[in-house]
Amino acid sequence: MDKLKKENGYTLIEVLVSLTIFAVGMLAIAGMQTTAIRMNSIAGKLTNLSTWGMDKIEELSALSYSDPLLDSAGNPHQEKLRNYTISWIVIDDNPVTNTKNITVTVTGQGKRAEFGILKPNI
Repeated sequence: MDKLKKENGYTLIEVLVSLTIFAVGMLAIAGMQTTAIRMNSIAGKLTNLSTWGMDKIEELSALSYSDPLLDSAGNPHQEKLRNYTISWIVIDDNPVTNTKNITVTVTGQGKRAEFGILKPNI
């Protein structure tokens, strides 16, 4: 009898309990992976919006004050690039005279971003 008591090993119950705990942990990790993939996709879309918006801001700020693209009579100005729509509104003499208040809005893939600058008449 003493020999039987000294045998080392795991019982079937211990193995089943450890497998159950392991499976629950793996399910939690799988759920986190799905969330991480979804958040990375959203971050990529927002990065694209920001990139297109800042590119348009830089392009508009490099134009002369009297350029037709900065004419407030043509509001809203609009461009279509890939899956994105870039529009901008120009307001003259707001908030200060001899300035143009330019607001660029980028929409696409279910997201929207807005950027603004003041362009002085120099």
